[in-house]
Amino acid sequence: MSELLLYLCAGLIAIAVFALAMLLTDKIGNNLAFYRSQFSRSAELDMADMFIFSSGSGRKMFILNAMLMVLVPLFLHVVFQITLVTVAGAVLMLFVPKLVLNQMSKSRLKKFEEQLPDAFMLLSSSLQSGASLNMALENVVQQSPAPLNQEFGLLIKNIRLGVTLEDGLLKLEKRLPLPSFIMASSAIRISREVGGNLVETINTMAAMLRRKRIMEGKIDSLTAQGKAQGTFMAMLPIFLAGILSAIEPEAMSQLYTTRNGLLVLTVMIIMEVLGFVFIRKITRIDA
Repeated sequence: MSELLLYLCAGLIAIAVFALAMLLTDKIGNNLAFYRSQFSRSAELDMADMFIFSSGSGRKMFILNAMLMVLVPLFLHVVFQITLVTVAGAVLMLFVPKLVLNQMSKSRLKKFEEQLPDAFMLLSSSLQSGASLNMALENVVQQSPAPLNQEFGLLIKNIRLGVTLEDGLLKLEKRLPLPSFIMASSAIRISREVGGNLVETINTMAAMLRRKRIMEGKIDSLTAQGKAQGTFMAMLPIFLAGILSAIEPEAMSQLYTTRNGLLVLTVMIIMEVLGFVFIRKITRIDA
């Protein structure tokens, strides 16, 4: 009788464990599917804002990110055989897609700002030849490269849908939070409101933006050495730690496995980040 009760209890426990495992599996699967859909939707929206349209781009980026989250920690574990480094690599891979998209957006905005003076000169030439402002904008779209023609083309589409030029420029300012473009857009809107000479305003803005770009280029060239030194000094300890971990893994493992070693490592990381931030702030000059 006692053996029967024991078998019965064991069977009930096995059924309960199986049911709990199935419940957790379904929950994990649902959470993974939700994360995948949110990740894909967010990536597709970010890429659409940059006029990058590709079928299944969000799903492809999710698959690539999943592969990186598996391969990079596995590589770090094989090379260093340190749990902390492996976990840090896996966590870092979570932020790689967002960092890549942010860098692509920054590069696109920088390219747009570089094209802005030429676009205003072309706009001024079209107005001086007798074209209306809408026709001049269409001429700019036709003769300008991306990303400027994409953004101005979006402005023209809004105007054709019945949006006023002022409201269209305000919407474009939200898409392009650049001080240069906001200043130029404000100048155009004020000139249209008060009835000033629009051609002269645009010519002045084009000349000022060109001088601003030249000044920023000089500043970048003068601060390039300091930025390079800051990046080199920030990456040098990481490079040396990797080399020493490969040469003397037992000695370096004390830094990652012991309490005192982790405290020293934490202080080193904090000082490293603070030093890099201070160098970047010193070498960044607002033109």
